[in-house]
Amino acid sequence: MKTSLILGLLLLSGLHFAAEALPLSPNESAGKRLYREGVSGTGEPIMARVGAADILLPATSLPCANCHGADGLGRPEGGVRPPDLSWSRLTSTYGQQQINGRHYPAYTEGTLARAIQEGRDPGNNRLDPAMPRFVLSTNDQRNLTAYLKRVADDRDPGLTPDSLHLGTLLPRQGPLSEEGATVAAVLKGSVARINEAGGVHGRQLRLTIVDPGPDRASAEQALDQLIEQEQVFALIAPLALAPALDLAARLERAGIPLIGPLSLLGTAQASRQIFEPLPGLREQLIALADYATDNLRVLQGPTLILYPDEPSQRLAAQNLSQYLQDHAWQKVSLKTYDSAQDELPLGSRSVFYLGSGGGFSRLAERLQEAGQVPYLFAASNQVAGDLLQVPSAFSRRVFLAYPFVPSDWTLAGRLALTQLRKHQGLGGQHAVLQVGAFSSMLLLSEGMKQAGRDASREKLISALEGLRDFDTGLTPPISFGPGRRLGLSGAHIVTVDLPDQRFYLVAPYKPIAATP
Repeated sequence: MKTSLILGLLLLSGLHFAAEALPLSPNESAGKRLYREGVSGTGEPIMARVGAADILLPATSLPCANCHGADGLGRPEGGVRPPDLSWSRLTSTYGQQQINGRHYPAYTEGTLARAIQEGRDPGNNRLDPAMPRFVLSTNDQRNLTAYLKRVADDRDPGLTPDSLHLGTLLPRQGPLSEEGATVAAVLKGSVARINEAGGVHGRQLRLTIVDPGPDRASAEQALDQLIEQEQVFALIAPLALAPALDLAARLERAGIPLIGPLSLLGTAQASRQIFEPLPGLREQLIALADYATDNLRVLQGPTLILYPDEPSQRLAAQNLSQYLQDHAWQKVSLKTYDSAQDELPLGSRSVFYLGSGGGFSRLAERLQEAGQVPYLFAASNQVAGDLLQVPSAFSRRVFLAYPFVPSDWTLAGRLALTQLRKHQGLGGQHAVLQVGAFSSMLLLSEGMKQAGRDASREKLISALEGLRDFDTGLTPPISFGPGRRLGLSGAHIVTVDLPDQRFYLVAPYKPIAATP
């Protein structure tokens, strides 16, 4: 009886243990790094021969996971379908018939080594020319083989049969603390909303929020905490990342997806891992420039771009300046500007402003005092909170880029956001950030649903990459693609009647033209 009870308990608990993979051994961990990053367990560089000419390239530029995926299941790439690398498939006699009808024996450790290093299958047939041939030491090959035996069971961190762990970086102190609190409230409300509906494939969502601190060192430490200690599955809608932080490289090394409007504040970082639901600052400024070009006849200038002395804003201003000059704008100048300290340059016909709302209204006041009323252009999420403090002389001379307008909101979308605001005690402050965080959670939920019960980070990335015209109920339809990580690439253009405090849509959303 006692034995039966023990066996029964073991069987019941085994349901849980079976889903939790055993930790990787040192050799398997070294093989995992080689598989995902193209780096030897010793840290030494590895080379690979590519094509008929045997061109030598660093393996870091074409690690196995690039084509076969972090889960080893393979994903289409440039017309090539890399095979499933799970050990059960490789060593099965039933798994070796290929699309071209070729048959060959099951793989052994020896024939697998030959395939990886020489590009030949167990039947001594040449593999697809797209397959690199890696120059590996005996230890590296042994480690890689050890990991391939585990790759199918190597579950991504933060994902269990009944939970999905998400993380984000939001400031609790400093100039963006209010924005951080707003985004935190939206994310918490969205997590509660999804969990109350049963979660995603039965998994309940859990959210960990860490303050990134004031500088690069603290942001790196906070990011490492989420990745290494908390072991989150994905990042969602972070704010205030240090501009110098190489976020993209860190995410790619860890294989972690990030969903969120990262470049709204100018910190754009292109990466396969990053999906942004809203247009970034660059795209909004270009939408404004295109509207001004087509409708305001201001190309002759002079045009002034003002920005705070902060790296991400400086880069956005420089990109805008180059875009304007490439599109026949004349007399374009840039200037760092602090309205409390700096002398104001005068004589411009158009002024593009990057910075805070308070600085925007003070800029307008100083221009009016100098007897000048140029066109003013800005992204709404940067200046909307102080817009009605702008002098009435600028009525219908202020043009703002909005990622969405009320006509984009469906009844269901409006109701969902209204209920979330009520539950979280939120008003309409920082509306763009609210919608960005809300849309990010919708995308995460949809991506995980499409990834299926047997989800992984790689499957989530593939699912998001395949989304087309996704309806958030609050924005224009969002689409991603193999080379597209901005769900929206344009903006609505709105002007303001300041005496009446009324907003007028002068140009509806349209994607901006792709630029090299």
